[in-house]
Amino acid sequence: MNTIQASKINPQATIDQYTWHWQNQQFQVIYETLGQGNPVLLLPAFSTVSSRTEMARIAQLLAKEYQVYLLDWLGFGDSQRPALDYNPQLYHQLLKDFVNNTFQEPVIIIAAGHSVGYALELAKIASETISKLILVAPTWRGPLRVMGVPKSIRNLVKNLVRTPIIGQFLYYLNTTPGFLKFMYRRHVYTDSTKLTDEFITNKRNITQREGARFSPVAFVTGTLDPIESRNDFLSLIESLSQPILTIIAEQSPPYSKQEMEAITSIDKISIVRLPGTLGVHEESPELVTETMQNFLQS
Repeated sequence: MNTIQASKINPQATIDQYTWHWQNQQFQVIYETLGQGNPVLLLPAFSTVSSRTEMARIAQLLAKEYQVYLLDWLGFGDSQRPALDYNPQLYHQLLKDFVNNTFQEPVIIIAAGHSVGYALELAKIASETISKLILVAPTWRGPLRVMGVPKSIRNLVKNLVRTPIIGQFLYYLNTTPGFLKFMYRRHVYTDSTKLTDEFITNKRNITQREGARFSPVAFVTGTLDPIESRNDFLSLIESLSQPILTIIAEQSPPYSKQEMEAITSIDKISIVRLPGTLGVHEESPELVTETMQNFLQS
């Protein structure tokens, strides 16, 4: 791990580089740290614009009491974006290796969206590495699967987007400022006045880096789904011994909301409902952080 520079997002943070070895190759994964105290790992949601920046404000607030780590998943954010066959096994192993190599004591993991499934699996197979879990607007099924698109069509879309010319064009259509703003209004933010031109430009810049299309299309087509069914999702949560808080975003899309509400059937899980949708952790960081702190201090 090598320190690269100070963070432009959090001036008091430092950006570090974790060299990860996978299938006889090595890749550079970017993360940043700030604060002092017990360790907390923030895992951003998977999306076309996935980046640790979406959790930057939460990190600033938590850093008053904790040592906070913000991770950019391989293929997203500022991490390297190789043209790999992105799949759950890759991310399960990445998270396991990163936690084992970074922390000398059990870590609190705060995971958003699809990253929840990976955090839960690690808590099961390496329970000694995680002290508490906070699940923010948890999801486990990619957008095209939610829409009911058959697997054969989803695979076709994934393979087309991976091609050099047609794929770049299809990816371009899904990352125009207008389309990104539409998706944020529909699924991610509840207050459209926050979707300023500067905000959308910053999000689009995330999508325009070299190799940027390979991992997002895996997410969109369901290739990164860490869990296959609701029963598997609930069984995984029930199997864990760590204290768990689930934050349900009340204005989430209907299917996602149903899956979040299903978790309430598990008695041992702490549940808090907050106004917002799938991007509640970025849109309302102060409210989300206050909820987290109440749980962590209880």
